[in-house]
Amino acid sequence: MEDWTAALDRDDAEAAWDLFISRYRRLIFAAIRHYAQDYDDVMDVFARVCEALREDDLRRLRAYHAQAEHRARFSTWLVTVVRNLTIDWFRRRDGRRRLPAVAEELPPRQRQMFEHVFLEGRSHVEAFELIRARESAGMTFKEFLRELHAMYRAVREGRRGSLLRELHPVLPIETRPDEASAVEASERQTLLERALATLSEQDRVAVELYVAEELPAAEVARIVGLPNAKAVYNRVYRALATLEAHLARSGIGSADV
Repeated sequence: MEDWTAALDRDDAEAAWDLFISRYRRLIFAAIRHYAQDYDDVMDVFARVCEALREDDLRRLRAYHAQAEHRARFSTWLVTVVRNLTIDWFRRRDGRRRLPAVAEELPPRQRQMFEHVFLEGRSHVEAFELIRARESAGMTFKEFLRELHAMYRAVREGRRGSLLRELHPVLPIETRPDEASAVEASERQTLLERALATLSEQDRVAVELYVAEELPAAEVARIVGLPNAKAVYNRVYRALATLEAHLARSGIGSADV
């Protein structure tokens, strides 16, 4: 029994919360950073997660603790809850925009990019994965970025280019070389996050805590429920090999990450 659950059993909700958040703060932040990198977004989502977990006298935590049999370890359950709350936060904040078509003059591949990004509200990485899946020859990520930048230039310079800023003002119309490099790095980061999402919850949390958060292997083992530090090393190195293979299929080498 953990100390925070003992406080719940005593019906001391304030003590239970303080003990819980002290122990699991790092894990919550790691789960949030899987989806958000901007500092303000991370802190806003963290505040929302804390608010949700404290609602109704710690209802969610009490419900898990009250289960006679747990189908998942608490750390796995908590990561899942945080993930769902994070996704809900972004959906409420951003929503989906439906835009009129302004891409009649674009080549077929660039038109697909425009439709995915502007009409369907998808991210650049989602557009890349959808287009690449349809093409038998495949397309590297660098090729995609060149086409993407060409699409932005063509729309800006075309007959309807003046509409682009009004229709989708948050996306870049033109980038300087240093800005283009930053955009490419951001997209590579998103691909890495999608590759992480292919791992099991336990493996992903182990990688995030051991590699990103730099926690000692023994502490990671305790949090995710592995027997010892050696088991963490084995899990993490196997997971990293899986990530490398996944990224290679998207045209991203280890030197590019």
